Amino acid sequence: MAVKIRLTRTGSKKRPSYRIVVTDGRMPRDGRFIEIIGHYHPVEGGDLHLKEERGLYWLTQGACPTQKVRDLFKQTGLWKRFRERETTAKIRQKIE
Repeated sequence: MAVKIRLTRTGSKKRPSYRIVVTDGRMPRDGRFIEIIGHYHPVEGGDLHLKEERGLYWLTQGACPTQKVRDLFKQTGLWKRFRERETTAKIRQKIE
């Protein structure tokens, strides 16, 4: 099962709002999901709420974020934390 982190659209017509969800990559955009890890309101000044620990957990488990979600993670600094953790794990493996 290829797990992805992506946006699902909610909200009304011309007032989009998105949930950041962890889902099976084979499911449709607004289909079933495993977990909601945040939400994003682009119309209201880019309001973004994210459960950073859950996002980091799913990234370390191998979930692939879409490009837009990756950009949102970069805004919050979560992507940098993930990359630092990944780099230190590789360094530890080389030392052993």
